[in-house]
Amino acid sequence: MPVRKGTTAVLTCALSSALALAGALTGCTTQPPSATAPAPASAASSSPLPHSGPDRTPRQEARDGANRAPSRIPGIGSRTHARIPDGTSQVLVVSGDGVDGNTVTAVLHERDTTGRWHRSAGPWSGHNALRGWTGDHKAGDLRSPTGVYRIGDAGGRLPDPGAKVPYDQDQEFAVSGTGFLGEPLEGSFDYVVAIDYNRVPGTTPLDKRRPLGPEHGGGVWIHVDHGGPTQACVSLPRENMTELLRALDPAREPVVVMGPAATLAG
Repeated sequence: MPVRKGTTAVLTCALSSALALAGALTGCTTQPPSATAPAPASAASSSPLPHSGPDRTPRQEARDGANRAPSRIPGIGSRTHARIPDGTSQVLVVSGDGVDGNTVTAVLHERDTTGRWHRSAGPWSGHNALRGWTGDHKAGDLRSPTGVYRIGDAGGRLPDPGAKVPYDQDQEFAVSGTGFLGEPLEGSFDYVVAIDYNRVPGTTPLDKRRPLGPEHGGGVWIHVDHGGPTQACVSLPRENMTELLRALDPAREPVVVMGPAATLAG
């Protein structure tokens, strides 16, 4: 896919922990105002298991398999589900281990032509911000914003691994230093996907414009995991980042649903 040129914006996702905590860099950027936290809802529904046996044809089994697929994404409550755009058929669910936790599980789901959701990739393990999650994100609070956000712009220090979404290769994605646990940050931004939180959609992840104002942070990305918590971003292992980049399809209007598991499920 064509490589999009980077802007003159300065990389915000890697900040020195000297600015935030005892001098260690996290793998993320200052954060923007988070969308309203997802509201609780009922559990996902599924159809009863149909009869199966040697008398079933492959077509019947395939049809019954589709009927068993959930009409709602597992783990996502009805009020959160209602915030997913009608045109979206690809959702990355990032579930945190608690409001103050900094580890996550990520699963990519896709909706088929019958309207039912299926897991297409994952689960993957990773990290979020050092101090957990918030429904009212502010710059420097070291929490990841909870909510539903578009994801459709990518980039990184390394060449495009085969992404369908616009990809901006730029040396501005190079990062150094150490994270909150003393882990090296080098390579954390080799691959990134911008989360549309307080940013201008359709631009390189390096774009510094903050529509909601700088006090709400910005530069919240999904990027390569460096083995520790971030400042606001979500991080996933390198091999999972390349898998995600190759899977995200602009035609499916992908979004990320992110926050503590209990908040997402209600």
